[in-house]
Amino acid sequence: MTANDAWDIEPQGVQSQLRLVGGHAGELVKARAAVYAALEEAGRAAGTAVPGTMARATPLHGPVPAGQPPLTAPTLGPVAAALGEYLRGRQPQITAMAERVEAAVLGAVTATNEYVEGDLDTAKQAQDAARAVRLDLLRDLGANR
Repeated sequence: MTANDAWDIEPQGVQSQLRLVGGHAGELVKARAAVYAALEEAGRAAGTAVPGTMARATPLHGPVPAGQPPLTAPTLGPVAAALGEYLRGRQPQITAMAERVEAAVLGAVTATNEYVEGDLDTAKQAQDAARAVRLDLLRDLGANR
């Protein structure tokens, strides 16, 4: 926005849109949790790298405290390992998506609040920070109110 541009914000309209975005963001959080749960269940259902009932009784190798029995647990299977790698590889995109939503909401709230207060410079800073997904700046702007 340049100095010649005029601001024309309807705070009630922004509030209405933020309610919609908040609802969709909540659905996104639920969907992400469901995907994680489904991938975890798929990894467990795919089995282990140890055949049959031996999976639960096979001692794990490694140091254990003196006097303690050997560790026993299912050995991670190749499907579970691949699913884990998939999630690790996608984590940056998942994090970026969540940060973009948070920046959009914080930017809209902060810019609108500053507009209502008549501080157009800070409102513009909030817009710019939201566009650049600068959550640190947005949090600072909101904390300074």
